[in-house]
Amino acid sequence: RSLGGIYQQGPAAVIAITSSTTLNPVDHGGRIISVGGALAATTTLTLPSINVSTNPTTSGPGQDPNTLNNEGVLYTIWVPTTITTSSLKIATDGTDLFIGSLMGVDTDSSDALVAYNALAADAFDFINLNGGTTGGVAGTWIEIVAVAANCYMVRGTVNGSGTVATPFSTT
Repeated sequence: RSLGGIYQQGPAAVIAITSSTTLNPVDHGGRIISVGGALAATTTLTLPSINVSTNPTTSGPGQDPNTLNNEGVLYTIWVPTTITTSSLKIATDGTDLFIGSLMGVDTDSSDALVAYNALAADAFDFINLNGGTTGGVAGTWIEIVAVAANCYMVRGTVNGSGTVATPFSTT
């Protein structure tokens, strides 16, 4: 565990997920989460609740390596093969929201590029990829980082087909 930053390398840096999973900083933070191909029907990746608590005074000076604070934890989700006959949902706890933008690319005909923004007022707590219009075609990638209380910053590119549409949702 690093409180000041670290990089991952080697085979444990990429984690393959094929079924619904609750993500956590220890097992998934700072790693590439590979999700694609034939998933279980409606696979959901649930992000942990953002904890911005400070270290208790009993932990002494400096940073406490046992802190529950998860600000700055980065989750990188990558779709190496197109999601088929199912969908992938990335969800928060319902209180934390997505803020940021995703680029939507129409990969099957016009290669059109569209930006989708998530603002606090939108109250988006889901990113839905369906392997078609809302993304999930091979090469899709999304980075999500806990930046503040109730706020996950998101960026990435969602490759889609057909008339691409926003992957941000409240359900």
